[in-house]
Amino acid sequence: MAGFQVRTDLALEARESIGEADSELRGVSVEEYYREEEDVRVTRVTIDTKNAAKAMGKPMGIYVTMEAPAMVEPDDDYHREISKCLAEELLELLPDSGQEQEILVVGLGNREVTADALGPQTVDNLFITRHIVREYGKAAYNCSRMNLLSALEPGVMARTGMETAEIVTGVVKETSPDVVIVIDALAARSTRRLNRTIQITNTGIQPGSGVGNHRNALTKESLGVPVIAIGIPTVVDAATIVADAMEKLLEDEKDLDTMKYVTRQQMNFPELNNMYMTGKDIDAVIKRISFTVSEGINIAMEMRME
Repeated sequence: MAGFQVRTDLALEARESIGEADSELRGVSVEEYYREEEDVRVTRVTIDTKNAAKAMGKPMGIYVTMEAPAMVEPDDDYHREISKCLAEELLELLPDSGQEQEILVVGLGNREVTADALGPQTVDNLFITRHIVREYGKAAYNCSRMNLLSALEPGVMARTGMETAEIVTGVVKETSPDVVIVIDALAARSTRRLNRTIQITNTGIQPGSGVGNHRNALTKESLGVPVIAIGIPTVVDAATIVADAMEKLLEDEKDLDTMKYVTRQQMNFPELNNMYMTGKDIDAVIKRISFTVSEGINIAMEMRME
């Protein structure tokens, strides 16, 4: 096949697609545990070597994946637990935990496209404090220690005429945050992870990479400060869904392995290129999970000062 390639932004799925026995996976460690109280499975994938990074198609670093099957449900109590879990995992990746810091949160994506509006809608619900503290001091919040939180929604280049990286770099240069947290919608390999998985990584992010629209990366190297990326898969490649359906139909065939190999090699869906699928209730889901992510960040900022 000239071409069927599975697109995913999730390091966990990249790890699964390569296979357990691949020798190039030396340099990749996987730690998995289950948080029974929150019904969340957490997987930490660490890429330590350049060869492993090349094999997985991901930069070296730590990727924490939280799988919460019920995250699409309108259960406020459950989402509150997810936010707390996200806050704890986020604190593990934030540098200098426990110290007062100035943190810039960047909500990537196009607000006008529902499946891509995770970043902008997350920013809407953040507890922004930088302007108040700079104007009135920490006494305004009746505390002696406090993180300064600011936020930015850079939009998309079609509306601004500027690369997202150019806008963020300019804001970082002017405001000098200690850490940048980037929020973006991702693409998944599996439909069962759609809107049910949160990935946190300390490698930064390349806007639009999940749907093949590569823009300049937002990383520590490009911005000069640590970059933590939080993403939730909201779309799945249409060709991937078709491929999975065809393999499902072959499960009853006698020579399953051969049939799968031939099918994969022959699969090429040019008419499905650049087509991505999402759920019919994505508007309600985005509103719900964006609030969950924003609350996770808000809780993390409070926990750092305890």
